[in-house]
Amino acid sequence: MKFAFIVFKYFPFGGMQRDMLRTASHLASQGHQVDIYTLSWEGDIPQGIHVHVIPVQAWFNFQRYQRFIDIVHARLKEQGDIDCVVGYNRMPGLDVHFAADPCFVERSRQQRSWLYRFTPRYRWFAAAERAVFDRASDCQILMVAKTEMPLFAKWYGTQPERMHYIPPFLSAERLALKDRSEMRAHLCQAFQLNPQHRIALLVGSGFHMKGLDRAIQALAALPEAQRLQTRLVAIGQDKPGPFMRMAQKLGVAEQLVIAKGRADIPWLMQGADLYVHPAYRENTGLVILEALAAGLPALVTETCGYAHHVLDADAGMVAAAPFDQQAFNHLFAQMLVSPETERWRQNGIAYASKLMQANDGRAEANILLALASQKRKHTA
Repeated sequence: MKFAFIVFKYFPFGGMQRDMLRTASHLASQGHQVDIYTLSWEGDIPQGIHVHVIPVQAWFNFQRYQRFIDIVHARLKEQGDIDCVVGYNRMPGLDVHFAADPCFVERSRQQRSWLYRFTPRYRWFAAAERAVFDRASDCQILMVAKTEMPLFAKWYGTQPERMHYIPPFLSAERLALKDRSEMRAHLCQAFQLNPQHRIALLVGSGFHMKGLDRAIQALAALPEAQRLQTRLVAIGQDKPGPFMRMAQKLGVAEQLVIAKGRADIPWLMQGADLYVHPAYRENTGLVILEALAAGLPALVTETCGYAHHVLDADAGMVAAAPFDQQAFNHLFAQMLVSPETERWRQNGIAYASKLMQANDGRAEANILLALASQKRKHTA
């Protein structure tokens, strides 16, 4: 079968991007043809997969996205023999959508003023979401968060039978535990840290949505003696400037490290003391499960789709919604010195091991094959 995958941007440290490449690799390994269309590609291109980079220029991102979509669909129409078109961003003309992001309309109404709904950007993204989730659409949807299903049904009347839940996936490397003291040394050497300090880690592209500002405020709110002995390390694809200026204003610039995405995240997690993820909204938050697999206790916000796993595993704490900064500050300070740390570590590792049994990494590929087969029968 021939599959066309469409994604606006590919970079090797994005959770959605890693899911896409894993699925594409599984399909290619079974002899199917996979073509990936994207505006930009960072990193290596795996064998057996065809990547088409289509750079497009425009004043605004949503205009770039629309031009890119038009070009890709024109190429696919000209080719004419694609069995399944899979979009990893929301857009018209898809057979299947991988729903890695939360409901755009719901999030906009919760986090933005009513004036935002009159902007061209809002109208474009809302229309793209409707093209996928509207009751009149034939697009099938791969859902990675059950918590978002009722929200799409609320706004678009999306039929339950069109939403296919995908259990979370953790690669075997995430459970390849190494000597923790060696990983501690690796972490400290990587960022010139004192091993005696308490080290909190935040990982994710898009620092604002991941709540780095909230973590910096929690760092600044620590009692002075504890604050001086604590370091916050944030790793991800984003501009560090606004957050470093915030840290300087709050007097904690020396306690904050911001770095670009890295390939050794599992090792860094095994060397840290606390994983902190105070996201404003997170459809899933696979990095939370990766932290548990590394034996790293987690402090997350309830607005993360995977926050319940922290509670289910008894491997950390969850800050309740609506978010309260002072309450989060208290949890942050408490977890850094908690006597429960070792128990949380072991609970997280055991829970992640069980979780892996539900999805061996082929669930998405198997569903896509089934959906492509159904489409071929209907169009035959």
